[in-house]
Amino acid sequence: MGYRNLQECVADLEQRGMLKRIDTSVDPNLEMGCIQRRVYEAGGPALLFTNPAGCSFPMLGNLFGTLERTRFLFRDTLGRIEKLVSLKINPAAALGDPFAYAATLPAALSLLPRKVADGPVLRNRTTLDKLPRLKSWPLDGGPFITLPQVYSESAAAPGFRHSNLGMYRVQLAGNRYEANREVGVHYQIHRGIGVHHSEAIEKGVPFRVSIFVGGPPSLTVAAVMPLPEGLPELSFAGLLGGHRLPMVCRPGRLPMPAEADFCITGTIDPHKTLPEGPFGDHLGYYSLAHDFPVLRVEEVFHRDGAIWPFTTVGRPPQEDTSFGTFIHELTGELIPTVLPGIRGVHAVDAAGVHPLLLAIGSERYVPYAERREPMELLTQASAILGQGQLSLAKYLFIAPHEDGPPDIHHVDEFLRFVLERADWRTDLHFQTATTIDTLDYSGSALNKGSKLVVAVAGPRRRSLVTELPPGLRLPDGFSAPRICLPGVVAVAGPPSTSGRNAADPVMESFCRALEDGGGLPAGLPLLVVVDDSDFTSRTLNNFLWTVFTRSNPAPDIYGVDSFTHCKHWGCRGTLVIDARVKPHHAPPLEEDPSVVARVEALAAPGGPLHGLY
Repeated sequence: MGYRNLQECVADLEQRGMLKRIDTSVDPNLEMGCIQRRVYEAGGPALLFTNPAGCSFPMLGNLFGTLERTRFLFRDTLGRIEKLVSLKINPAAALGDPFAYAATLPAALSLLPRKVADGPVLRNRTTLDKLPRLKSWPLDGGPFITLPQVYSESAAAPGFRHSNLGMYRVQLAGNRYEANREVGVHYQIHRGIGVHHSEAIEKGVPFRVSIFVGGPPSLTVAAVMPLPEGLPELSFAGLLGGHRLPMVCRPGRLPMPAEADFCITGTIDPHKTLPEGPFGDHLGYYSLAHDFPVLRVEEVFHRDGAIWPFTTVGRPPQEDTSFGTFIHELTGELIPTVLPGIRGVHAVDAAGVHPLLLAIGSERYVPYAERREPMELLTQASAILGQGQLSLAKYLFIAPHEDGPPDIHHVDEFLRFVLERADWRTDLHFQTATTIDTLDYSGSALNKGSKLVVAVAGPRRRSLVTELPPGLRLPDGFSAPRICLPGVVAVAGPPSTSGRNAADPVMESFCRALEDGGGLPAGLPLLVVVDDSDFTSRTLNNFLWTVFTRSNPAPDIYGVDSFTHCKHWGCRGTLVIDARVKPHHAPPLEEDPSVVARVEALAAPGGPLHGLY
């Protein structure tokens, strides 16, 4: 049976040596996040800070810091979930071996939450200023809840069956929020809570929202799951937790998990938004201050012995990387049932997740054709970019399984496969005025940018070089060519001065100069212009992060000997991506040196953190 609350989980991990108590006073303002990131990077234990500065509640970090520990937390239920997933893929499997699937029946019963009149979460009341004040990065606009479970229900069909539980960051104070009365709720355009907000406005009723913190770990995972329509996150939390989730139901109020550690209740102000942010985000940059909804807080509850779980995010990999991998393990096999013909989709964590997708599809159209080319792949690419959070992608590289591509999780091998086959005259497919991730500042405005599908099919067209061609000459202002991957060269360019959504004359001139000079060899089909080619080429992760977080396909892609024919853009020579930092980009995340020095002192021999990383 899974954990019924966070206290059971902490006790179990500590008994097994998978959790470390830190009794030294640690400041939630910058210090705690700095420690958690280092322990995560070292593959270290979960961390229970028992003496946070300025707060009486212990704080729990790095709970999901390794994939092995994340699997361990749900060891009692993963087998049942795997069987339920296989039934979704092939219901006839139960007929072939009904006894093997008998264990799924009690698991299915756990999908239904259990209503209760009271619970531990209601034992105490407090105020916002008594809650932990976690600030992860120096320029953050204030303290944030970084593992919130934000709950809302449909105004058109109230009740848990049409509820949404999402992880939308919450700013507890700072900016222009009224102290102890208001918090900011940052939710993005594609999220389920946005639909509920629209329904409440349409019906002219108050939009009630509750924020849960803590509780059984299954609730936290459920809040980030990309679930199909019709399956409430509360149901999945019960399934993953191995028991029906007890929910306290009070007249005129939203339900709340009886075993949650904290609950903040209130109503979204229908006439007010306030600047929320900045916040150091998972792309490795700050998301800046923008107007977002304001929750008028009515009640703040906490249980006895409440624990405040937290995470910090930043340039990947971070703790949320474990979330993503674990979610893929749970749901990856369901992709073909949602997207027919698709064999797999990989959101590349090192590139910030949403900027880059790799996919394997099918190419079954006109199988008798003498020349294979992307056809069905383009239909499938459109389906991928119309599916939930996948719709936020900027770049999608897709190949057919019939051509034997490598595993999409071997990113360098898959990119090599694509570059060996890509025909830049025909295989580039742009969407030029569309939505992208709210957190991505490479676009033309907030939520606005472009997308590029690179679809390849057929035999290899070229062999990729792994060394720079002798005598390579670059135009003035461009220097330090470095091989990043087979067939990919990074070049240091002058600082960018280009505006949003506009072609850069410097880049256009650069491509013309390459064309006049004879271009690059066919074995170098991709060139990226960056600020620091040594950094970009040093590791695969550096390449992925630099190129795909700092470029917006439509304005930042150029080509040697480019052309436009019937509104289709392509090039006959090397494809060029401008991945320099632009004036409108958000600043990257950098730690405060004085905080780092204090943390390093705690980790020195004899210090309370020694041996943790």
